[in-house]
Amino acid sequence: MRRREMLRTCAAGALALPNLVQRGFAQNRFEATWDSLDRRPSPEWYTDAKFGIFIHWGLYSVPSYAPVNSKGETMYAEWYWNSLNKKDSSTRKFHDRVYGPNFQYQDFAPMFRAEMYNPDHWADIFEKSGAKYVALTSKHHEGFTLWKSAEANKAWGRAWNAVDAGPKRDIALDLMEAGRRKGLHMGIYYSLYEWYNPLWLSDKKRYVTEHLFPQFKDAVTHLKPSIIFSDGEWDLTSAEWRSPELLQWLLNDSPVAKEVAIDDRWGKDTRHKHGGYYTTEYTSGMQQAAHAWEESRGMGYSYGYNRTETAQDYHSDRELLMMLLDIVARGGNLLLDIGPTGDGRIPVEMEERLLAIGKFLGPNGEAIYGTHARTTPRQWSAGTPPKLEEKEFMSEYDINKLVDTPPAGYARVEAFFTAKKDAVYAILPRRPVTEVVLDGIAAPNGVKVTLLEGGQELQSVREGEKLRIQVPDRLAARLPAREAYVLKLAGAR
Repeated sequence: MRRREMLRTCAAGALALPNLVQRGFAQNRFEATWDSLDRRPSPEWYTDAKFGIFIHWGLYSVPSYAPVNSKGETMYAEWYWNSLNKKDSSTRKFHDRVYGPNFQYQDFAPMFRAEMYNPDHWADIFEKSGAKYVALTSKHHEGFTLWKSAEANKAWGRAWNAVDAGPKRDIALDLMEAGRRKGLHMGIYYSLYEWYNPLWLSDKKRYVTEHLFPQFKDAVTHLKPSIIFSDGEWDLTSAEWRSPELLQWLLNDSPVAKEVAIDDRWGKDTRHKHGGYYTTEYTSGMQQAAHAWEESRGMGYSYGYNRTETAQDYHSDRELLMMLLDIVARGGNLLLDIGPTGDGRIPVEMEERLLAIGKFLGPNGEAIYGTHARTTPRQWSAGTPPKLEEKEFMSEYDINKLVDTPPAGYARVEAFFTAKKDAVYAILPRRPVTEVVLDGIAAPNGVKVTLLEGGQELQSVREGEKLRIQVPDRLAARLPAREAYVLKLAGAR
């Protein structure tokens, strides 16, 4: 059917349009209402990608400090300026000791030089990690932009972007281009509000009209992001931010209208209600949801680089991989953060963890990319399966207790499941030896079992609801060292 004929069909039958939109065909223009905007699904590239890299990088990367395990204080190093203005805070005490009480936050701008920044190296690490998309902080709540923003300079009355101060370089665009050369979907994080922007503090309506709208459109036009992680929305409603109007432009007339994925942070009334994919932060994510969703977290307690964190504060490469497997099995994406240093380096510990994840995804990515959740995302051992709290922000998620060291009486994960139209993938968090027994695998016309890495076919026998898979000793002995192993069950569901 020709495209023009397809559009006529959509106009003739209202029920046909949502199906065509879901398949990525042409659509009507969006109106500046949530009813209209919410009919746009997240792009297929995003729901297929599963794994992305978050990057928090800005002036806060120079002091790179936040207290760890300090009650009542944020452990996010990127909140340095806000913490600095809290009397007797750990950050205030650190700042006065190291930089002196008269040293202003703005004085970090010339110290943020990014002299070791190599965007091609960053992009190479991201590609090797197996990530499919990247979201760089184009601007955090401090208002300092990583591209040349005239609005930033005007509102702040000073050079307040990376081209006119600090690195004297368009570090955002440099990374966008380097990532695209590697085939990555490159995007941005963008904070709607700015803590101490003079216009924000004096007149929020003017801030939205004169600062936010032109700056956001400039960032999108200049950087052409495939993903926009909006944030800092919680002080105003979406109507006060005029978010529907801004998104109407983004999804109709911007240079990335057809491909851009957006989140749900567009006003204090929008999270898990409006926008694009739903977001959670430092939680286990959503437990069961048909809507696209994403869990974001740092490797330690902070998104931005924090020099006070030690090796003990970082999740191991195994823990991070198990989180990815668990989240993908439940239908979500993992946006894993790195915090570069003020001079532009990805800390070695963070590089190592990204590369370790890539060692699994390289030969086993088929079980991750383009998959969807099954009704049963995990198989548990004997014992009581733990219940995970579902919150948008900050909840316990000890993956070790789920996979390796459950408390007495509780079950542990024996397999994570993902699925495609013609296969189910059983992802085993331990080396398979002798026999693997899987429950609840339906295979009306029989099932073909192969070890995904290497393609070795394995013999299997059905016993009621169980599928018994034989793993020869010789095969088990020569399996490569991996944190997890994947069995492809072709014909199963």
